[in-house]
Amino acid sequence: MSAHKASFHKTLIALAAIGLGATAARAEETAAEFFSASFNNGGAFTGRAQQSSIPRKVVQFTQSYAPGTIVVSTKERRLYYVMADGKAVQYGVGVGRPGFQWGGVKSVTRKAEWPGWTPPPQMLKRRPDLPRHMKGGPDNPLGARALYLGSSLYRIHGSNEPETIGEAVSSGCIRMTNEDVTDLYQRVRVGSRVVVLR
Repeated sequence: MSAHKASFHKTLIALAAIGLGATAARAEETAAEFFSASFNNGGAFTGRAQQSSIPRKVVQFTQSYAPGTIVVSTKERRLYYVMADGKAVQYGVGVGRPGFQWGGVKSVTRKAEWPGWTPPPQMLKRRPDLPRHMKGGPDNPLGARALYLGSSLYRIHGSNEPETIGEAVSSGCIRMTNEDVTDLYQRVRVGSRVVVLR
């Protein structure tokens, strides 16, 4: 290869590196812009929805639960917010993986926006590599909102892994997309009854 060609190739490589660096920087900026734009207006989700193959919708619901009740069907991997007139808002959810599924009746005792996450001792025993505490934000596994269920370790919360909605992957918590949990959060009051069916 001639000296002229070698110089030309070096120039092309340098230009490509500059282009890749600019692309990576832009990708980081775009991510920051997305989270800033999507979760503004006082913390409400106002931007582009997380991708989920299970759309939120109003459905007929004939089971005998009082309006305002949350019903989770572990088998269906759906959560229902019961409304009047035999209807409910249906959401796709992620549920506990085998060995971590549960059923019972709880109540919402606390609500939190962009909650921090402190892994419980049981989880740290299984995963000592986890952080002892993680501040709330887009990278937090609890996502945009959390509904705390009594003194249990379980919560209904958002997720930074929307691709897991519809799957059995959690340690028992019920996870939703950030957009869906924000919608549910606005409907639910502290004291609301939560029924988890296996």
